[in-house]
Amino acid sequence: MNEALLRSLTPSVLGILVRRGADFAAAEDAVQEALVEAVRVWPGEQPRDPKGWLVTVAWRKFLDVARSDTARRRREDLVDQEPAPGPAAEEDDTLRLYFLCAHPSLTPSSAVALTLRAVGGLTTRQIAQAYLVPEATMAQRISRAKRTVSGVRFDQPGDLSTVLRVLYLVFNEGYSGDVDLAAEAIRLTRQLAAAIDHPEVAGLLALMLLHHARRAGRTASDGSLVPLAEQDRSRWDTGSIAEGVGILQGALARDRLGEFQAQAAVAALHADAPTAEETDWVQIVEWYDELVRLTGSPVARLNRAVAVGEADGPRAGLAALAELDDSLPRHTAVAAYLHERDGDPGTAARLYVEAAQKASNLAERDYLTRQAARLNAGLNARRPR
Repeated sequence: MNEALLRSLTPSVLGILVRRGADFAAAEDAVQEALVEAVRVWPGEQPRDPKGWLVTVAWRKFLDVARSDTARRRREDLVDQEPAPGPAAEEDDTLRLYFLCAHPSLTPSSAVALTLRAVGGLTTRQIAQAYLVPEATMAQRISRAKRTVSGVRFDQPGDLSTVLRVLYLVFNEGYSGDVDLAAEAIRLTRQLAAAIDHPEVAGLLALMLLHHARRAGRTASDGSLVPLAEQDRSRWDTGSIAEGVGILQGALARDRLGEFQAQAAVAALHADAPTAEETDWVQIVEWYDELVRLTGSPVARLNRAVAVGEADGPRAGLAALAELDDSLPRHTAVAAYLHERDGDPGTAARLYVEAAQKASNLAERDYLTRQAARLNAGLNARRPR
């Protein structure tokens, strides 16, 4: 079973059903049932036209439900529109669906959650982690969003800022999570940048390109995580870096600073440094100051504490960290790093162990565990025998 193929076809099939008159919630349910049917049937013989097969089955699933509704007569008129057999048209409705999910009837946070779940392919758990909320809370939020848009005609696209937020979160999950969605997020953001001349769209595209350029250096041959300071910079994609920097410079020149441009500026300073030691941490702190001013984000404040620790020394970083909620994800890992740099390996080792227990993915947990083991080995070697 080609799960990647099914995932890639889902947005397009969903878009076809919405265009043919299905409300979004019913269309999503029908597509999900068609995917279940594909998982059952395709291992025996995959159809020659997988997309056309999914469209046909999903449409029939939708009609089965529609016929039982009180508006039976009106909905049965849609039978005449059933797609004809044969290859389905090559259309990409993904970006359009992102805008439709950002419907004016939804709050921005609910619109983002619904889009990530229905179109982005993320699980409720992954979305909850991105929002720093319990999984049960996110499940309720998505259910409420589905109820809100049930029966709504999707002729009022949502706002750009919500769509940018969704694309950013999809990219982050693909970049650091267990679902490879980063390339798809870049593709869609390129489409958006070609269609809409806006500095924040350009800023988001630059941010994605600059982060993605470093992807090859993020893991060792055994799959283990390599921190930024230790990465082999010869493995970075210089073409993507140059493109990202060029796009960012064009956006910043318009003097309409937004959060994605500020984040991209930080990424550009990292990419521009020939070595980790030559990183311009003072400028990075200044950009994080701008980012905190723009967003007030606790994650931005946490990253700022790391930058302060590099620019002004670990004591200054620990002081900045002390102002933040210690339940914030990665707070313990940052504290461990700063304590190690401050010459306190005992505290750092203990905190690395705690951070490993809180890690959201296996690669991060393994890295933090190795850091703790390295420091403990050094401490044991110094003890008198």
